[in-house]
Amino acid sequence: MKKALFLLITLLGISNLFAQQYDPEKVNKKALALYDKAIDLLKEDNFRNAVPLLLDCIKSDTNFIDAYLSLAGVFGELKQYKRSLQMYELGKAKDPIYFKPYYLPYSINLAGNGNFEAALDAVNQFLENPKLNDKSIRSAAYRKKTYQFALDYAAKNKELSNYYFAPENLGDSVNSTFSEYYPSVTVTDSLLVFTRRGKYMREDFYSSTIVAKQFSKAVPIGGDINEEPQKGAITVSQDGEWMLFAGRFAERGYDNFDLYIAYATPQGWSDPENLGPSINTEFWESAPTLSPDKRTLYFSSSRPGGFGGRDLYFSERLPNGKWTPAKNMGPQINTAGDDQAPFIHADNQTLYFTSDGHPGYGGTDLFILRKNINGDWGIPENLGYPINTIENEGSLAVSADGLTAYYASDRAEGKGELDLYRFALRSNIRPIRTLYLKGIVTDKSNGKKLPSSVELINNQDQSVLMKIQTDETGMYFITLPVGRDYTFSVNRKGYLPFTELYSLANKEADSVYVKNISLQPIEINASFTFKNIEFSSNSSELPASASIELNKLVALLKENNTIQVQISGHTDNTGKEEENKKLSANRALAILNYLIEQGIEKNRLSYQGFGSGKPIASNDSPEGRAKNRRTSVEITGL
Repeated sequence: MKKALFLLITLLGISNLFAQQYDPEKVNKKALALYDKAIDLLKEDNFRNAVPLLLDCIKSDTNFIDAYLSLAGVFGELKQYKRSLQMYELGKAKDPIYFKPYYLPYSINLAGNGNFEAALDAVNQFLENPKLNDKSIRSAAYRKKTYQFALDYAAKNKELSNYYFAPENLGDSVNSTFSEYYPSVTVTDSLLVFTRRGKYMREDFYSSTIVAKQFSKAVPIGGDINEEPQKGAITVSQDGEWMLFAGRFAERGYDNFDLYIAYATPQGWSDPENLGPSINTEFWESAPTLSPDKRTLYFSSSRPGGFGGRDLYFSERLPNGKWTPAKNMGPQINTAGDDQAPFIHADNQTLYFTSDGHPGYGGTDLFILRKNINGDWGIPENLGYPINTIENEGSLAVSADGLTAYYASDRAEGKGELDLYRFALRSNIRPIRTLYLKGIVTDKSNGKKLPSSVELINNQDQSVLMKIQTDETGMYFITLPVGRDYTFSVNRKGYLPFTELYSLANKEADSVYVKNISLQPIEINASFTFKNIEFSSNSSELPASASIELNKLVALLKENNTIQVQISGHTDNTGKEEENKKLSANRALAILNYLIEQGIEKNRLSYQGFGSGKPIASNDSPEGRAKNRRTSVEITGL
């Protein structure tokens, strides 16, 4: 029997403690007979079928207050809060004294309807009753705390007053009369995967393709993934190549729900593999989410040693493909309650999760977690009403553009049980808008496809935001958060490093990027131009961001300790040529000195300033002059 219903029936039993005008003994017999049938249905949680019986009770006896109040409780269970409040208020109007024990459930439904100030007033009236037992006092105190939280949150977040929350059901192509939950989308917003619970509690994984924001008819995911009936949360990697999920496979696991991985192949999804003892234990592991560079796995586990029932953990993937032993995300994130259902966004900086331990609206709420400038996770923030409610909120997934969120809800207008919905995120709880960069890495001399290391470096703090390895065909896929300047770097032993600058700090990118890259083999006369070293006008002082590329050159020279290089400086044709040659030489010398400071032998290095003597573009336009202002490196000896 549900807690709310238990409270309802318990309250019916204590109503006679109060003096009132209403006398339950004087209700007509027909209404009482109908009421008894309704209560029998309520004891079986059969709320919908109890509604017409209770309505008939009221028709038979318009003064039957217990029928009004019971009907109010039923509408509350069905999340029809406005109808619930209507019934409570009708009962209250007929006898305010008899109504007093109902101020607590009345307050809950006020909060369910978003009327938190009225809910706080109602629960305070409930607490004024001197005859309450300890359990009632604790329940009311808990609700009072959540109502106060809601009011405080609204006062601090003025955006709430202008936020229009209108969840859109994903429709018959995705939802069914069964429960759908744990949505996950690729960074291209082209594939949705989710879990559906069918007959006999069987759980299967489904997918739907997304074209122009429309969903194809969901179909079971192919391969062996759905063979085992006991499964749970599922997620797909941002590039759509990996699928991770929770399951309980006989003879493959550690005696409870474990995390598994399957790979996309030309023949479909591969046979699931257990992620092993670094991640799985004999306890419950579920709700996996993978960082966009596939280097970090976040999940929830009930293993001992945490801070509550279920905690959030993470594990990092090593260059050899193995996972490090999972680590708890710490007491700032995990609570004495259950913290679970993490979702890491494509920006690799924002994580959403659910918790019933952090302050909130009651039950399980959704929270946002952001990385700070040092790369550490900050303090969880509640997503606020009406995304969070007095009910339990489930897992959340957010599209790459940061605008649209997907979640599961059993809203009154759904197709049946839990359905998948999408809605627009409020501006202050959005992640960084993220696009993606993809292409193929090849050998410049022969066109051979090259497995390589790919990095995305934040120019502001020079931290590596993402690092991936291309597949065997040289194909890479990396997300590109808008709003910062990045250096994109590709490296492979035996080749010159490749770098590209993406300046997105002050402009919105409007498309995805496709960049096929040809790496230059290390050989005499091979050269490359620094993309991220932009000297100030008439200055030879290295900019702060120069070390991003220069350290790649340092690594190359240390790895190949016989290579000799020449640093060449170039300018456009603005100004006197004599001064241009001097400036270009000083800039090349600044780079040479940096290399020496990093331990490179002086006798392996030379420099020269060419001024405007070797242009690579016309000096008749600002764009051409910008290209001519450059510093390059050429291999002069092996």
